Amino acid sequence: MTDPRQLHDDFRHRFGTPSRLFRAPGRVNLIGEHTDYNGGFVMPAAIQFQTTVAIAPRSDGRLRAFSVNFDEECCVELPGAAVERGRAAVHWMDYVRGVAWALQARGVPLAGADLMIAGDVPLGAGLSSSAALEVASGLALGTIAGAAPAGLALAEVCQRAENEYVGMRCGIMDQFAAVHGRAGHALLLDCRSLEHRLLPLQGPAAGTNAQLVICNSMVRHSLAGSEYNLRRAQCEQGVAALRRALPAVASLRDLSAATLQAQEQALEPLVFRRCRHVVTENERVLAAAAALAAADLAAFGRLMGESHQSLRDDYEVSCDELDQLVRIARSIDGVYGARMTGGGFGGCTVNLVRSECVGRFRDELRTRYERATGHRAETYVCEAADGAAEITLQ
Repeated sequence: MTDPRQLHDDFRHRFGTPSRLFRAPGRVNLIGEHTDYNGGFVMPAAIQFQTTVAIAPRSDGRLRAFSVNFDEECCVELPGAAVERGRAAVHWMDYVRGVAWALQARGVPLAGADLMIAGDVPLGAGLSSSAALEVASGLALGTIAGAAPAGLALAEVCQRAENEYVGMRCGIMDQFAAVHGRAGHALLLDCRSLEHRLLPLQGPAAGTNAQLVICNSMVRHSLAGSEYNLRRAQCEQGVAALRRALPAVASLRDLSAATLQAQEQALEPLVFRRCRHVVTENERVLAAAAALAAADLAAFGRLMGESHQSLRDDYEVSCDELDQLVRIARSIDGVYGARMTGGGFGGCTVNLVRSECVGRFRDELRTRYERATGHRAETYVCEAADGAAEITLQ
């Protein structure tokens, strides 16, 4: 966990001025994978891992940023309006500069800034380290400019930065969770209307004794970024074909599983499977919300298992390491459910585990996973956390 006081002192030592501090959390998605960019339903929770940004204003039109994690300083001009868009991110500074560009495009009068960035969201693990960096930077830059977007507007700025500047065509879930997270709760988010409601996940209001345990496979396959955008294109291809018979279909969100099944012959087999995952996943999210409201963790766990199977077989975004983690987890006593979380092709699984079984679960899973794959998994017991905010030092 980043020590805000230490970051504040390090900033003054490096840049010679006092700073203001802002933080934003990572997130874990409990269920609802690859549905957000299809206008569907998701159920993320912000987690205690976060990115913290110390910032002070400049007046020369430059962004100078130092990453504690990478021990690297970058200095760039504010991007302005004429920026080359849609390029793949190759550097952590792309996210900061992209957010600055998106803020300027929204009319926020940036004049430059010094930033020092530190975070403990595991990188490349599917826990939205990029969204945490975007939201923390966006809140910091906007606040010192005197025009910080709030709530949904901040999430939209950060999503635009990732879509149009970085080149990853993600939905809004990650940024939304980083802004709107609430301690002890998951969010049921409708990615079309952007309405959301809080679902008690931990503590007395939840009526459960379960913990979220994230297991990091410690692998990240190189095709993750390109395949993510390909899956989105395949979904769009499916919608275009379905609209010929069903003109009212604006997105896969508009279909039930039964309606999609009746249109199977209208789609290429691969595209049909991609669409089937999204449509059935939306139904699973709504069923999971009902199960959580009823404190029926057994039902919630079954839906997690069905989600993983669909991601593995229909959407084909899992990998052997993730499948191994899920298989092992399901065989350990006290586990309600397990599934991959995030974009896929490596990264993490999320597990719902009875509280008194967590210690044994972590030990057994790590031992058996290393024996099966040669990789040493990291495990994190997570608490649902609050969204982005300024940090006030006492």
